[in-house]
Amino acid sequence: MIPQAQPAAKRADPVLFQGRVLLLVDDAEAVERQLAGHDLPFDPERPDAGASLRDDISTDEITPAVICYYHDETLGDFAYLGLRAGGQFPVRRDSVRRGGFVASVAGDRRGKGSSREQSPFAERAAGVRLVLGKSVERIYRENCQNLGLLVSTNLGLVPRIRSGQAIPLSEFTAGEGPITKGVIEYGGLFAYNVARLRGEVRVPAPTTPRRPMTLVEKILARHWASGGAQPTPVAAVRPGDEGFVTTDLRFSHEYVTPMAAIQFENLVGADAPVTDPDTVLFFRDHLTFLDQAMRPEHVAMGLLDAAVALAEVQRSFARAKGIRLFGEASVDAAGAKPAPGTAGSEAICHAMVLEDFALPGQVIVGSDSHTPHAGAIGCVAFGIGTTAVMNAWVTRDVRVSVPRSLRVDLGGAMPANVTAKDVMLELLRHPLVRSGGAIGMAVEYTGDAIAAMSIDERATLTNMAAEVGAFTAVVAPDGETVRYLVARRGMTQHEAWALCTGLVSDPEAEYDAVIRIDVSSLRPMVALPGDPGNGVTVDELPPDVAVDIAYAGSCTAGKRADMDMYARVFAHARARGARIAKGVRCYVQCGSREVYGYCVERGYDQLFAEVGATLIAPSCGACIGAGPGVSRSESEVTISAINRNFPGRSGPGQLYLASPYTVAASAIAGRIVSWHADAREA
Repeated sequence: MIPQAQPAAKRADPVLFQGRVLLLVDDAEAVERQLAGHDLPFDPERPDAGASLRDDISTDEITPAVICYYHDETLGDFAYLGLRAGGQFPVRRDSVRRGGFVASVAGDRRGKGSSREQSPFAERAAGVRLVLGKSVERIYRENCQNLGLLVSTNLGLVPRIRSGQAIPLSEFTAGEGPITKGVIEYGGLFAYNVARLRGEVRVPAPTTPRRPMTLVEKILARHWASGGAQPTPVAAVRPGDEGFVTTDLRFSHEYVTPMAAIQFENLVGADAPVTDPDTVLFFRDHLTFLDQAMRPEHVAMGLLDAAVALAEVQRSFARAKGIRLFGEASVDAAGAKPAPGTAGSEAICHAMVLEDFALPGQVIVGSDSHTPHAGAIGCVAFGIGTTAVMNAWVTRDVRVSVPRSLRVDLGGAMPANVTAKDVMLELLRHPLVRSGGAIGMAVEYTGDAIAAMSIDERATLTNMAAEVGAFTAVVAPDGETVRYLVARRGMTQHEAWALCTGLVSDPEAEYDAVIRIDVSSLRPMVALPGDPGNGVTVDELPPDVAVDIAYAGSCTAGKRADMDMYARVFAHARARGARIAKGVRCYVQCGSREVYGYCVERGYDQLFAEVGATLIAPSCGACIGAGPGVSRSESEVTISAINRNFPGRSGPGQLYLASPYTVAASAIAGRIVSWHADAREA
């Protein structure tokens, strides 16, 4: 299908940036001075002289979740509204746009976290044309490029822009592959794809000779695309090869689908079909509990109405294009109308993709940064932004640059109270990961400890590839994968093994780095508020960190195995007459209706109620600041099993990340504690 829109002209070269440069620094007063019209001095040789550039600015800070219910130029009013500087939030509505900024500068790992394209869209709508950072996260970088924003890690551009110099476009295309170079030159992905489909640009085929390959490289090579909906496999690929790969499955949720649908209708045509709609899935999974969490002042702003409208746009587009939509659902397995406050989602998108759709060896893309969840069974699954989602509806393929690979070898046997989440928090504090050295990599988990893990526990590791900053994460399929497919999908042993055959990295495959972790030496972990990489062991905390909220759930920790862990702790508590500590609000939230049914079948719903925990229906909920479990004040402390704790992510309070065992044990104790396998909270 060739869009009828006229291709855009190539971007002007050189580029003249007419405006100011905003330094995103960790000093609220310095940010306020800039917003008021006073530029800060900047020396690219000493970028942190004076006020330090903010590292780890997440998309939650660029565009807080609550304003992502907008999907038009209104987003420009809110650019950087959640930016934390010196513990304060100095940016006000529309202050960036009114400041006349054409570029903004940050420190390391700019744009980490969610794949929400609302963040670069808001920056662009506020007048920003260039984003700079010491390092930039993969999905955020691609989203910027897809929208036409320029990206650079060369902070030496700041004085050149301030002096009025025109910057050659080669400054932004140098070192890029031919496709990314073309996307930058055409001013965005859609214009480039129009030119590609019309034969106005040629995508060169990779010329890499046969070589030993990793599992991720093998799967990408099998899915290489030269145009059309079917792949044209190539003999081999290597890191840096650029091209398009045909997807087996594309999915999006109500946070992203509406913006993509509007793009599709405006650029492709309101009556144009989506290519192969039977390989597209939509989910209403993020905002089904929003009415229980939204602040009154935000309701008064009309944001709840805007969020409800997102679901209707998605529903209408799905109906018009013949796309399957998994929507709201009752927790009542019999399908009865839900009681007020009990309705949720059929499933969190990537949770259901793993449970019901993903197969070993597939390429799966989704509008959520935790799409790598499905890598637990040996497929290449990765998150993409809104513009890439829309383009994939047209072409069925997505652009990739073959990533470098990081092998994480997990050896030894895990202690009984240590989980995959503890392993993940240990990995996230590793110097290579903390420094951004794993940005854009493909992570492959190997070792004896991986072989001993269930698929649910493996999914915790692959899910949190987003927090590593990785392109994707994968575990090679094995006997455990076969058992999962037989038990959960009804396959025969023969069918399951046939899917897994050959899906293994070659012995001589090249890895850019290898991290080895002896899991037998690990202890229960927590990540201190502010970043998932702030890991410490529980016994390194002061003994009296009281908790107000214990949140057990989300995609990362709402699987069957996670429910077993919560139940194990709560059953031991019940046996000795203990309940959720006085003053603690404890919520258990499943990742899908299937998991909710599992809880009912095993009597966990009664157990949770008896100890004082509230079991709630599937939804992203508190993890996205949109459901029970969200903090209400800065003084509240939450212990949570979700995947990220960026500032403001789940309310204004202090959010600690931990394993299911630690969350449940802390709910009983009323303070952050680890759980011991002999059932004694320590």
